Amino acid sequence: MTHMKSLLYFGALLGMTNACNKNTPPTTTGNTPDAAGYQLSGQLRNAPAGTKIYLAELGETQFVSRDTATVDEKGQFKFSGTVPEAGLYQVRTTDQNQALVVLSNGSRVELTGDAQQLPATYTVKGSPDSELLRTINQQLSASQQQLQQLMPRLEQRYAAAAQAGRTDSMQAIQQQAQALQSQGQQQVLRLIRQNPGSIVSGFVVANVLNPDENFALADSVATQLKASQPNSRYTKSLVTRLAGLRTTALGSTAPEISLATPAGQPLALTSLRGKYVLIDFWASWCGPCRQENPNVVRAYNKYKNKGQGFEIYGVSFDQDRGKWLKAIEADQLTWKHVSDLKGWESAAGQTYGIKSIPASILLDPQGRIVGKNLRGAELEAKLASVLK
Repeated sequence: MTHMKSLLYFGALLGMTNACNKNTPPTTTGNTPDAAGYQLSGQLRNAPAGTKIYLAELGETQFVSRDTATVDEKGQFKFSGTVPEAGLYQVRTTDQNQALVVLSNGSRVELTGDAQQLPATYTVKGSPDSELLRTINQQLSASQQQLQQLMPRLEQRYAAAAQAGRTDSMQAIQQQAQALQSQGQQQVLRLIRQNPGSIVSGFVVANVLNPDENFALADSVATQLKASQPNSRYTKSLVTRLAGLRTTALGSTAPEISLATPAGQPLALTSLRGKYVLIDFWASWCGPCRQENPNVVRAYNKYKNKGQGFEIYGVSFDQDRGKWLKAIEADQLTWKHVSDLKGWESAAGQTYGIKSIPASILLDPQGRIVGKNLRGAELEAKLASVLK
């Protein structure tokens, strides 16, 4: 949808498994049994003798080749070796035919499936984490397929409603799309709640389900992992991710900002309590910010006097005062403006962890965060729903 956040979070894990294989020669771990290491054995249907099987470890941003094996005349293969810690691994015959498992020293994992339809047919035994990962992966895949079938029609309806300015219709369509996402997401969230100490849960809440929108659950999983697996890379990654989100999590009270206005007087964010307030991070030199400004102007003029009232607190990442003031006048930005003229070193930007602009945060009259990065028609739909 033109200004609607992507609802296809479920595709993230599947897209990574199919598209992020690093093309480097595989490194061997040695296919010899080790009582202290892992063993991954399998049997594949429709895999002729001599078929290559590749084992790759999920790194920071891509899969890294670790080992290869060859299918025998019975369709069987085996990997064994040691790993530095429990981790997510991909077993594949081709980029389109892959399965995900968790390997750790001492684990004995058995994998079966159809080599020609591996993502849909594979099963795993001998590893609770691998079984959990497979169940979540299957749920993600089913949800992704459903969304891909239904979203194009919803996007068309949403775009038509936005063009006609029918905010009530936009809101209803958005709620319908979110309900579709929620159906599949709730099943995954249930599995995570049942397995909060699994590295699989840590990986999924950090990388697939958007921890910003599931902060309480992600924080609970992080607490469990810090107690059970404090040195795991998945624990450390989740804890680091949450640290950057904690101050701006939905439902939390927005940190104070007090910077100078164009007139040189300090203006505190909390002075605007009692109204809905959009904190708008932007800059005169930011092309996408300037392109978005007409949408923000339209929303401001339409809702500033509705309900409890709507105000905008513009925080500029400019360094040149003249250019900042010129952009305010040129774009007819008639709301509140502040800046310390420190660019990316802006104190407010540092407090809110802003890494790119435009960025925005919507506050309710009590100063609680109720929306993030709402733009264009999506911002109008949100304001229409809260400013009755």
